[in-house]
Amino acid sequence: MIHREEKIWVHAVLVVACFMICFPVVFALVKASQSMSVVTSSSLFPGKELLPNIRTVWTEYQIGMYMRNSFFIAIWVTGGKIILSLLAATAIVFYDFKGKRFIFGFIICTLMMPTEIMILGLFEVVSYKPASSLSKFLMWLFNPKEFLFSPTKFGLGLGDTRLGIILPFLASATGVFLFRQHFMSIPLSIADSARMDGVNSLEFLWFILTPMSKNTIGALTVIQFVYVWDQYIWPRIIIRHNSSQVIQVGLSAITGAGDSILWNQVMTGSLLAMVPPLLVFGVLYRAFMKGYALSSDK
Repeated sequence: MIHREEKIWVHAVLVVACFMICFPVVFALVKASQSMSVVTSSSLFPGKELLPNIRTVWTEYQIGMYMRNSFFIAIWVTGGKIILSLLAATAIVFYDFKGKRFIFGFIICTLMMPTEIMILGLFEVVSYKPASSLSKFLMWLFNPKEFLFSPTKFGLGLGDTRLGIILPFLASATGVFLFRQHFMSIPLSIADSARMDGVNSLEFLWFILTPMSKNTIGALTVIQFVYVWDQYIWPRIIIRHNSSQVIQVGLSAITGAGDSILWNQVMTGSLLAMVPPLLVFGVLYRAFMKGYALSSDK
């Protein structure tokens, strides 16, 4: 049993750890409430400028527009990742075909490839625009080998569009892995019974597997929403007009405005940008904790 003195030390360590983790957010909140004359000082007393600073970054720096763009992109990317991951994991677990293990291993290997090392080629593929969509289709139809090994010649023509941000990130190796691990804990007899009852593949996925995967779907939703929301490099490269830009690039516009950095407004914009991911995490907290555990008894 833990003695009273040991309990006090344990709680003290936990309190200190929680304080250290939460301090950056508290610090940003305090500085966001201060005026420009105080924000650069060492004062940690809250000010009275929080609401004016919120109005400033919302109107002058168009933080609301950037957040709407990021939310739209995050919803589409997260939904696409979940759907494609469900389909891929279902095929890998419940269907037998040659090379299944090799394909799954290849999917997992893509987790080791950072986006930064592929970003130049990805930019050329996404932004290059052929003469017409018909010519692009014919080039692919009659040159499948060249399309596979030299895709930059064909292109998608999606530069400076939201679709150019969404499309390259619809596939998710993390999602396939999570759903595959979850499906491995489901008895194959369920799939056999469904086939005997005349249930087709899509019905099996929608009416049986999906309801059994709510926690895993919740975990993947949180992971991918936060990942897409925090994207900076790819939107910065592919998008040229502010009307389609995302929140992380919008925040950098605050730090680059004028000769001196308005740190109170920077902190205010950062706090506003934290709200949607925190709401998503708060709503899906239980599903995230259960789904990410990958335990066989969930």
